[in-house]
Amino acid sequence: MKNKISALKSKIWLSPPHMSGYEQEFIDEAFKTNWIAPLGPNVIGFEKDIELYLNHNSHAVALSSGTAAIHLALILLNVGCGDEVICQTKTFAASVYPVIYQGAKPIFIDSEKKTWNICPELLEKAIKERVALNKKPKAIIAINLYGMPYNVEAINRISKTYAIPVIEDSAEAIGGSYNNIKCGTFGDYSVFSFNGNKIITTSGGGVLITRNKEDKEKAVFLATQAKEKGAEYSHSTIGYNYRLSNILAGIGRGQMKVLDERVNLRRRNFNFYYEHLGTYKNISFLKEPKGYSSNRWLTCVVFKSKKVREEIRLLLEKENIESRPSWKPMHLQPVFNTFPSYLNGTSDELYEKGLCLPSGSNLTLDDLSRIVKIIKSYFEQ
Repeated sequence: MKNKISALKSKIWLSPPHMSGYEQEFIDEAFKTNWIAPLGPNVIGFEKDIELYLNHNSHAVALSSGTAAIHLALILLNVGCGDEVICQTKTFAASVYPVIYQGAKPIFIDSEKKTWNICPELLEKAIKERVALNKKPKAIIAINLYGMPYNVEAINRISKTYAIPVIEDSAEAIGGSYNNIKCGTFGDYSVFSFNGNKIITTSGGGVLITRNKEDKEKAVFLATQAKEKGAEYSHSTIGYNYRLSNILAGIGRGQMKVLDERVNLRRRNFNFYYEHLGTYKNISFLKEPKGYSSNRWLTCVVFKSKKVREEIRLLLEKENIESRPSWKPMHLQPVFNTFPSYLNGTSDELYEKGLCLPSGSNLTLDDLSRIVKIIKSYFEQ
């Protein structure tokens, strides 16, 4: 009987889309004017919305995914077959796939504890060793994991010291900031994802941020099948079908109107969890170092063991509540485990003991209370 009752309880998702109500007017206008193709006023408008939001020497290119954005950034940096690219091991696989698309080799770097992002000490160690082997990396892909900015000053200092450009993967981090400078402005190129589970969404989509107009024009050219100007279908280089559709860009325009509100709600979720669970010795949270502001896309907590993490995850699942283990590091993935890795154990520990709790901006206080009550019940048995 208890299982039947649990099955009837409303589903709480990890990070579902949250529509603002503004999206429909942009979609309706696209249908009304027949701008259905992967170009049009919404695409241009969405790009301008993002540029105005970042307000920091940013040129936006609306694309079909964040993965496509990373891929184009690598191409713009002339990363090719046999080159090496520094990658954070604690991430989602889409951050690394484009390196393989280019025939390049990922070099995995573990995380530091204060941000859970790429460790500066290991990064510099890896660069020195690769240079000594005459294999200087062509790029560094730095992640703003779960919305927390990476160690911007340290990583960018290393980037400048060794003249290795940074691709800032802010797929999870729009709305976050470091010293009041917004995520998406830290790297030589930056990337956002607007997948359905992100803090705002275009259903499926992403954006590449370049620092000059010329790179934006190159990216747009590559993303539209590299078709040369003119009436003929003429191609002198390989292109890609990566542009975002005008319909989906309309969703993005409606979502941008409520971005700050969505960030505040995600941060509210984190604060609620921390207030009600932060005193438990067996639960730890990623706090914000001075100057850092995470959008708290997902609230991830760390338990004392994998056993505890799994028991709580299954307990939540039984009550129709979705939670997920923290990202499995790339050096543990079968598809990547033969590549060089520079490790300190941090990402392994976060994976073994970390659990991402429901973090959607449409969670109610009753939802949050329900989740917290279940977790507390585990420790108070």
